[in-house]
Amino acid sequence: MSLEPYQDRVLTCRDCGREFTFSAGEQEFYASKGLTNEPGRCPDCRAARRNSHSSSTRPRGEQYEAICSNCGRQTTVPFMPREDRPVYCSDCFQEQRAARPPRQDSGRQSYDNNSSYGNSSSYGNGGEGNSRGRGGRGERRERYDRW
Repeated sequence: MSLEPYQDRVLTCRDCGREFTFSAGEQEFYASKGLTNEPGRCPDCRAARRNSHSSSTRPRGEQYEAICSNCGRQTTVPFMPREDRPVYCSDCFQEQRAARPPRQDSGRQSYDNNSSYGNSSSYGNGGEGNSRGRGGRGERRERYDRW
């Protein structure tokens, strides 16, 4: 960082060509965040670019027409409806989701830091002879090697 205090700088927007001020406060903020490049767009063009990339306006894939299984209204869905599965409009889908009980543990092993995955003592061999760091095969090889 420079020892001199930041001073306002006039930059030119790469999108609209207008001049804008890169204030001393903005420069200090950029430096505090580790940003080394100055902005290439004016605040208006930055905001427009940010808004154009929002998820609500992203292009939607192919849509299929369907009749809501709950209320009977015509709706569109992002998947090919099947006769053996219900299709809901967005309002009924939200109602169905809210009425559903919260998901419970599916019984699958979790692979986060608190799980016993990779802890060879949980496989019944006391942690011996398991060079792979995962259960099962290392123990089996050792058993065969003893014969």
